[in-house]
Amino acid sequence: MMQTDLKETAVRTEDSMALELTSNAIRANEAIPTRYGCDGERISPPLRWSGAPPATAAFALIADDPDAPRGTFTHWVLYNIPGASDHLDENMPKAAHLENGALQGPNDFGESGYGAPCPPRGQTHHYHFTLYALDAPLPLPAGASKQQVLDTLRAHILDQATLIGTYARSS
Repeated sequence: MMQTDLKETAVRTEDSMALELTSNAIRANEAIPTRYGCDGERISPPLRWSGAPPATAAFALIADDPDAPRGTFTHWVLYNIPGASDHLDENMPKAAHLENGALQGPNDFGESGYGAPCPPRGQTHHYHFTLYALDAPLPLPAGASKQQVLDTLRAHILDQATLIGTYARSS
């Protein structure tokens, strides 16, 4: 199932603001700074959002690379972010349980938390950070897979937003 299929289940009233995901480190459709990739510090970028529907009880974030040679590569699975939240700090811990109650699942590197972009040299890949506003926290334990999170959140999506950045490895 592609993430874009999930947008169809979102509920929005005509007078609501659309959810928007931004970063002071990543501009839409531009290069992700080296510090957030495998040639740098490999830390997660800061993210900020606005326009969440009033009924938002939790958020989920999936970051992935659809340009990967063997199919979409998952870089981050984060869910049950408290509904009152409006940002993620830079350099989020790589733990299954976060202090704010959020949970993380494994990325395709086999680790909890953010996995830095690391495309083959000479290639520029697109990294999609998709934030979902949900009407309830997901009834999943820490360590749930991307597919488990996507399957479960489908019935709870109020809105979603995507920030896309590119990354190419230094030579």
